[in-house]
Amino acid sequence: MAEYKLGEIETIFADIIWDNEPVSSRRLTELAEERLNWKRTTTYTILKRLCDRELFQNEGGKVTSLVSREEFYARQSEMFVDETFHGSLPAFLTAFGSRKKLSDAEIDELQKVIDAMRGESHA
Repeated sequence: MAEYKLGEIETIFADIIWDNEPVSSRRLTELAEERLNWKRTTTYTILKRLCDRELFQNEGGKVTSLVSREEFYARQSEMFVDETFHGSLPAFLTAFGSRKKLSDAEIDELQKVIDAMRGESHA
């Protein structure tokens, strides 16, 4: 199973790939130099690490994702709720809502998500 925890710099690098894929490994080294001030060897080292974690692949000098950005962040969110709130989304929302007042628009949006999960539609 792939490991989806990334450090801050690895996440920035992953975003560079997602923003530009498919991207040649040569172009990726240029982008990493511009954005992160990395040398070519650093780019290839981190790319190999992310490929080993089964997030990306580098075949024939072309880098593409094996996991979409949306899937990655969804899994990150799931892991956070699992680790911090023992998998309880209601506990997470209660904790979040106790510190930050949700606007009516945010509450409406959450209700739409809940309704969609139930298979209902309120237009």
